[in-house]
Amino acid sequence: MRYIPQVLSRSDDWSTRHSVLTTARRTAALINALTANRPDPAEVADVLRAYGETDPIDLTPRDVARMVAAATLLRQVFAAENADGAAATLNRLLQDHAGPLRLTSHGGSTPWHPHLDHDDNAPWDEWLLASSCMALTVLIWDRQRPPGRICTSPSCRNVFITQGSGPERRYCSRRCATRERVAAHRRSRTAEQRSETK
Repeated sequence: MRYIPQVLSRSDDWSTRHSVLTTARRTAALINALTANRPDPAEVADVLRAYGETDPIDLTPRDVARMVAAATLLRQVFAAENADGAAATLNRLLQDHAGPLRLTSHGGSTPWHPHLDHDDNAPWDEWLLASSCMALTVLIWDRQRPPGRICTSPSCRNVFITQGSGPERRYCSRRCATRERVAAHRRSRTAEQRSETK
């Protein structure tokens, strides 16, 4: 069973639900859900809801297949080694998949906010690429470093958003970091025991 983040409640204000950092975290969560083996439309919809999208969210298998293709493209941003590589990838994605920057209120149903997709009712994959590119672009602009990474645990490989001023994270979660630390300790002990028996 995949982890579905419990990020926001319906009572959170609109600007918190749609902040740049929340949008970037939603991007990472969707990439992880969509690059899993055979993503389930219901689980993808759960991730969208966890990050503030409102019902109805009726995803078809075709919608999810197209979102998988978008997630694969976005994953390249997280694979970049430095800000230059992440920016080059985002520039290519923006050129190939985004429309002109515009403000929308979805006919007065939301506060004004920027969009890069071609239409307020754009397909899910176009919306995912455009909104994700915008959030990741702002993070690079703000921090002058890649917006995220791919977990270095060979058994995980999830993407995650890096943040803060401390050392750069290597793992998506404490669980992965602990698992890898324990595995390294076991390998070290096994190597010591082998050398003692020689």
